[in-house]
Amino acid sequence: MWRRNTVLFIISQAITLFGSSIVQMAIIWQVALETSSGLWMTILTLSATVPQTIISFFGGVWADRYPRKRLILLADMGIAVVTLFLALVFLFGETETILPWLILVSALRSIGTGIQTPAVSAVIPQIVPEKHLIRYNGINGSMMTIVQFASPAVAGAVLSIGSFHWTLLLDVATAIVGISILCLVSITQQRTSEQESSKSFFTDMKAGISYAASEKKVKRLLLNYGAFIFLSVPSSFLTVLMIERTFGDSYTFLTVNEMAVFAGMVLGGILLGIWGGFKDRMRTLAFGLLGFGAISLALGFTYRFWLFAVLMFLMSFFIPVVQSSTTTMLQEHVPEEKQGRIFGLLGAMYSGFMPLGTAIFGPLADTIKIQWMVIGCGVLIVCLGMQQIFRKD
Repeated sequence: MWRRNTVLFIISQAITLFGSSIVQMAIIWQVALETSSGLWMTILTLSATVPQTIISFFGGVWADRYPRKRLILLADMGIAVVTLFLALVFLFGETETILPWLILVSALRSIGTGIQTPAVSAVIPQIVPEKHLIRYNGINGSMMTIVQFASPAVAGAVLSIGSFHWTLLLDVATAIVGISILCLVSITQQRTSEQESSKSFFTDMKAGISYAASEKKVKRLLLNYGAFIFLSVPSSFLTVLMIERTFGDSYTFLTVNEMAVFAGMVLGGILLGIWGGFKDRMRTLAFGLLGFGAISLALGFTYRFWLFAVLMFLMSFFIPVVQSSTTTMLQEHVPEEKQGRIFGLLGAMYSGFMPLGTAIFGPLADTIKIQWMVIGCGVLIVCLGMQQIFRKD
């Protein structure tokens, strides 16, 4: 029964993410084509990340207070309604007024994601036995990677044969399918103590943050994850610039790079799902950090494209190892009634540290050689991995 529930749950989330990824990609392209403006692209990026970072704190509390399945359904429905509204604006609105609507809808969708993500992460340990958690986290990560890789191609195909609003309506359709499948999943109401439920909302939020700050293992996992996301920006998000400057302005190189990253992440997630990681979860996390950091270090010294692509594939293999081992340890360690708030914090770590790293390393790339940033961050990630091995707390 639990396997059926888990498979249906993962499929439902993959389908809704597929539609959402298509729309987000289409919105990015639409803003780029309409404006050709770095300022508008920056505003769009902020509108898609900042609301999610802020609402994750609230979403985490709600995921601990209310039925998580209901929260996921409501978030999916809300995103679908907002997307349908945008489709109608495009169908009947004036062209000059479209850009502000795109920014607004992107922000509203970001809010929905911030509500949904903590609940999704907290549901997994409710339906999957503890000994299988890391396997299913790895498989789930691979599914999400496949969806995010396929969505740009589908968005391009739909936009090439139809208008922008058809892409939006496709997201509404996938949301309906995903919601219908999720309705078939049986998820029991999480435990909530009377003491917790009687607290005010902000007291509850403060209690979650206090728990994360006082519980050594939880604090360490959250800070390590934030540091990893921040330090991985040069080797993960600035490689397009690195390829253009080192190997030349070639769409072939860029395509091969994206495919190498995709293949590495999918394979890493699948193999982790089969292997299950080391018995000591912290050892699995250290393995992922050391592998990613060491290959990032080698990447900075590479000036042959075929070797660069191979290293990108190998480096990407370790991303799901780091993410899944972190998620699994939090799922195993954090009490069920606090998991929503902790995964809200984990989501805030990603949606906060990734744009922070981009804001810092992006401008630096115009004054410092990207290879040096990749090497430096690789060394620091290796140190982060070594720290997991030698620390005993």
